[in-house]
Amino acid sequence: MKISKGQISAKINVPGAVARQAADFGDATGYAKMAGEYFSLGAGTDIAPLLKGLPGDACHSPHWGYMISGEIVVTYTDGNVDTCTQNDLFYWPPGHSVRVLGDAEVILFSPQLEHTQVMDHMLDAMKS
Repeated sequence: MKISKGQISAKINVPGAVARQAADFGDATGYAKMAGEYFSLGAGTDIAPLLKGLPGDACHSPHWGYMISGEIVVTYTDGNVDTCTQNDLFYWPPGHSVRVLGDAEVILFSPQLEHTQVMDHMLDAMKS
């Protein structure tokens, strides 16, 4: 569900320009407006406790994104685990949680409604 830049084949490779494309990289069918998000996350951040009470105690929004820097472990409700690091392009399907191993800067593109619901839930959990 993640791929480093070097693993994505170049569709266009001419002097001065390289365009890489990872086809079939997640499915946005059935989602409405998308949000572009920039996250700065400190090492040690673990959102799992803040997701308690959501379906599967996990984030139910899919995300497409790019790791600018840092290291994040993504745990899925099906038991799979990914580690995303600098220059990884990724897709996190619904049913995941994240834990930050090294200070991270991340760009996310997420369905606005679904991810807003998750973030509102997390904000409410932080008030308790």
